[in-house]
Amino acid sequence: MAPSPGRPPQGAGASVMKLVTVAEMREAEAKAGVPVYQLMENAGLAVAQEVWLLLGEVVDRRVLVLVGPGNNGGDGLVAARHLHDWGGKVEVYLLAPRPPADPVYAQVVERGIPIYLASQDALESFKALEEALARADVVIDAILGTGRARPIGGEMAEVLKRLAQARKRPLAPRLIALDLPSGVDADTGAADPYTVAADVTVTLQWSKVGLHQLPASQLTGRLEVVDIGIPPDLGDAFLVELMDRRWARQLLPPRPPGAHKGTFGRAIVVAGSPRYIGAGRLAAMGALRVGAGLVTLACPQTVHPLVAAGISEPTFLPLPDYEGQLYGHSLQPLLEAIEEGCQALLVGPGIGRGGYVQGFLGELLSALRARNVPTVLDADALNVLATLRDWQDRLVPGLVLTPHPGEMSRLSGLSIPEIQANRLAIARTYAQRWQAVLILKGAHTIIAAPDGRALVSPFVNPGLASAGTGDVLAGAVAGLMAQGLPPFAAAGLGVYLHGLAGELVREEMGDAGIVSGDLLEALPRAIKSLKG
Repeated sequence: MAPSPGRPPQGAGASVMKLVTVAEMREAEAKAGVPVYQLMENAGLAVAQEVWLLLGEVVDRRVLVLVGPGNNGGDGLVAARHLHDWGGKVEVYLLAPRPPADPVYAQVVERGIPIYLASQDALESFKALEEALARADVVIDAILGTGRARPIGGEMAEVLKRLAQARKRPLAPRLIALDLPSGVDADTGAADPYTVAADVTVTLQWSKVGLHQLPASQLTGRLEVVDIGIPPDLGDAFLVELMDRRWARQLLPPRPPGAHKGTFGRAIVVAGSPRYIGAGRLAAMGALRVGAGLVTLACPQTVHPLVAAGISEPTFLPLPDYEGQLYGHSLQPLLEAIEEGCQALLVGPGIGRGGYVQGFLGELLSALRARNVPTVLDADALNVLATLRDWQDRLVPGLVLTPHPGEMSRLSGLSIPEIQANRLAIARTYAQRWQAVLILKGAHTIIAAPDGRALVSPFVNPGLASAGTGDVLAGAVAGLMAQGLPPFAAAGLGVYLHGLAGELVREEMGDAGIVSGDLLEALPRAIKSLKG
């Protein structure tokens, strides 16, 4: 009978899950002062315990362990040994020969556990593998860990291809990936075409950043983080974290009983043009729906009657314009409003990209240098910013930039495929280079700070891929900054609330046909759900 599974969660007592790169994991292992053999023993035991939990009982259950050539394979051999000792009918399939002197391999041999070698099995068209897969109740993928460096081919590709086929049949074996599904890049989330989606991924000590990016996050199944004996305080230096409900709940601005609208701050939203009437409405309401006390929508006076006809909650600041575009003369009344009292400024939704707007934005950034106003630049403000000469030198402290991959491409000069191939690293690099908080939007949105910290959103929702949802997000971030949250915290919480609202709407409506207005209605419900 299996021992009681000691599965201390990685985040025991922690407010958020730490995520590590391959380099950080190797450094932590080196600093841990724990022998590699002991780490392997701990990892293998933890994985065996997860198999026991998955099956409910190990005795007479059939387990196939696919063993690669490295330490990941060694972890798999330890798991095989424990499962055998607990009464399981275990078989081991080696992708490459293990040295006879390898202690974890020798203990498997001593127990008489059936062992197959891929190079020999290939001579018989992988008959032994096919039969073992047909018998198995569960398969452990211990082929490749974080050390994957090249595309999968040869016998390994054949093994994974047959595993994928076995997973499609009725009464298919369940699959547990050890640390990560074989073929997944632990840093970027890229996946080899031969990667097989797991039911459960047992990742060791800390989760890997790549498991929280597409496509890997859709191949991981249920993620379990297990302790393998590395001192947890070594994780204090890691700067990337996965946002969760507890983290978000702790950041929610307080709502004291004696509050008034001034308690929750004022945000000014500079938005709108003749072509984009709705953008300002969505952004202003996004700020109000996360709890800002007062929101002023500053829009071109030409479109003010149209905008005001559809929304009554914000106050309005009609700005002088030239044929519906903001221009140099729009600046003075805006600055006067900021001087009257403004805790957060949002600029960009739907303002257009014309030459007059370029002049307006350039002058505004210069004027903001003398004013300590946390500012969000979104949408058209980012597109216009990218056209300004020496725009990086014009950025002001306390700035939040909210690009989607296309806007990020225009700002950075990188191609969209380059950005999408390594989203986390790109976001962190440019947040530091530009000394601004950067929200790189998309599935698993990244929030990066100038000091190297980063947050990863857990949400992937195709329902949010519709016009206007970014305006709601920008407004939410500004609304949270108006309530006193620092830019990085406001950006993170805004992204989390926006994603959670999207999940609430998807549960109710499905993932097609969601419009940005649906998110506005769901934001207060998202906050309420966090408060419990």
